[in-house]
Amino acid sequence: MMYLKRKIDSFLCDWKKNSNHNPLIVKGARQIGKTESILHFAKQNYDNVVYINFVEEPKYKNITVDGYKPEQICKNISLLNPEVKFTKGTTLIFFDELQDFPEIATSLKFFKIQGVYDVICSGSLLGINYRKIESNSVGYKTDFIMHSMDFEEFLWAKGYDENIAEMMLEHIRNHTPFSTLEQEVFFSLFRDFSLLGGMPALVKSYFENGSFVGILDMQRQLVADYKEDVRKYVHGIEQTKILNVFNRIPIQLGCENKKFQISKVAPGAKNKDYWGCIEWLNDAGIISVCYCLNFPELPLKGNFDDSKYKIYFADTGLLIALLDDEVQDDLRINANMGTYKGALYENIVAEALTKSGADLFYYKRQDSTLEEDFFLRTKNNLIPIEVKSVNASAKSLQTLIKSEKYKDIQWGIKLVDGNVGFANNVLTIPYFCAFLLKRFLSEI
Repeated sequence: MMYLKRKIDSFLCDWKKNSNHNPLIVKGARQIGKTESILHFAKQNYDNVVYINFVEEPKYKNITVDGYKPEQICKNISLLNPEVKFTKGTTLIFFDELQDFPEIATSLKFFKIQGVYDVICSGSLLGINYRKIESNSVGYKTDFIMHSMDFEEFLWAKGYDENIAEMMLEHIRNHTPFSTLEQEVFFSLFRDFSLLGGMPALVKSYFENGSFVGILDMQRQLVADYKEDVRKYVHGIEQTKILNVFNRIPIQLGCENKKFQISKVAPGAKNKDYWGCIEWLNDAGIISVCYCLNFPELPLKGNFDDSKYKIYFADTGLLIALLDDEVQDDLRINANMGTYKGALYENIVAEALTKSGADLFYYKRQDSTLEEDFFLRTKNNLIPIEVKSVNASAKSLQTLIKSEKYKDIQWGIKLVDGNVGFANNVLTIPYFCAFLLKRFLSEI
């Protein structure tokens, strides 16, 4: 079966090369490829791989009955499965679906101290149980947050090598436009990636079939699976609240004012009653929250209003799956995106920024005369980022750059369905380069 090269691959190799590495915990939403990537790495680097899945085989939840030391756990694993082998220095123990048995994290301290076997833990919804996991293994683990595939990984799946991102970066660094052919190829691939989302199963199907046949059904099944997770792990009225928030995200993104309004989720709904629901979806890796800055200045953290925010899906494929059938058809033939055009572009950029490790912030002045979609920073400057569904003028961006009130802002970035260019202190970049923004700004 086709294996999709992922960014976690190089991280895992570097982790193993470090002779003093801790047990590793890989966090991320469901179906983003965590298990496949870890098993791929394990089979290439270890003589023995002991794979324990706490959802598929709940009997393994009893392996700590005699204690949390490696010898006690390994003895009980062997008791449940006598075919398993443990050889010192060449065995990886992989605890999967950790969210169903977070207690195993207590053992990580003892595995680290003993240093005989390597251990990787993984699971979805880890954010929900993470306080418990953190308290049980603090100081004796390394965390890695994994996302669904980004556009760079999608290009790798298409067959491009690792130099492709560097080539794109050179265009941005030098303000050099892409050729007509480059524009056509990358925009076509990026449009397909945006409609697919980054879930590996969908990407594999797309490349194997050469079309979108069956993709929508797979996307909708993924949405159903996420909702089933809510029903499985949340009880009582909170379950209904979380599902209400989840279902309202596309509708509110489709509004001109994309700020998420709790009052529109349910009659009489108030922010304080629903914030836990948004936190749950965020911790589960299903959404990303973009906070409104109090004022566009540095520092970003601590300079925002946590009662004003937008909500984006962590993977745009989820948003696509929740749209009407007619909108689906329009999108796939690249025709009228209607109400959702701006929402889709914003979600695509929010996804790219989040996957590159950036926090999300926007700004809207109280009198609504100035609004900016996103902000990033260099060492000394704040960089406003405007997302344009058409390559039009960016009034708010120009105001932020030219006004003396915004001392941390000297220039800005405009993302468009167009080419690279620089004029009036605005760097124009095509959407397909959004995944490179944080990398580019870190060089300045």
